[in-house]
Amino acid sequence: MLRSVNNLIGYSIKALDGELGKVNEFFFDDFTWSIRYLVVDTGNWLSERKVLIPHRALGITDWNSKIFHVKLTMDQVRKSPDIDTKKTVSRQHEEKLFEHYAFPIYWGDGFYPSPLGMVPLTPMIDMNKGVVENDSAKQKKHEDPHLRSTMVVKGYYIHANDGEIGHVADFIIDDDKWNLCYFMVDTHNWLPGRKVLIMPSWIDHIDWGESKVYVDVSREFIKNSPEFDTTQPISKDYETELLNFYKSHKNKKLV
Repeated sequence: MLRSVNNLIGYSIKALDGELGKVNEFFFDDFTWSIRYLVVDTGNWLSERKVLIPHRALGITDWNSKIFHVKLTMDQVRKSPDIDTKKTVSRQHEEKLFEHYAFPIYWGDGFYPSPLGMVPLTPMIDMNKGVVENDSAKQKKHEDPHLRSTMVVKGYYIHANDGEIGHVADFIIDDDKWNLCYFMVDTHNWLPGRKVLIMPSWIDHIDWGESKVYVDVSREFIKNSPEFDTTQPISKDYETELLNFYKSHKNKKLV
């Protein structure tokens, strides 16, 4: 099911032997668009320390009670490496974290363990060049991972190929695959009261220094795209309508 990141903020995180805290934000990989970590505000339990919980530590989620169960103990989390979530999380930080929890890393030879066996990683996309490179190539070129905070990216301005259209207001993720499916754009400075969804595949590049997302579609395309109703869950019908709209306009070379 598709879910809003905004709606997941504040969910409780429960270890095998007690409550760890509340979800504060998420870190996603800007090449594969996978959710890699939940950032947990531990409150008074760990003197308001924020900790990273790897996605693979997630157990069963109680959506009705808004609780993420994790397959960790409170002592494991207490003794986890101290990582400043306000700064870039380096590959070295990740290595220490995965070593502490005895989790296999998700980078390296291009495979990661899963219930179905060894599954190849999704190819990484170079947002600056618009080309696809495999994980081993990226490992040689980038010493550190490309993890981005949903809290930080929220608010980035979105630019179509002929002008600004709004800003990032939310993210839509798949709660099964745990990947980022859509950016939700608030166009209130251009089209008051309207919100639309854009797919990561529409993104031409992201200027992280300028906090701007550039999408390879026109403002007219965004204006005519299906409006997103934030009060309703995302239905298959809406997704189909959105994808068909994109395909039809791309075929007509209007974007």
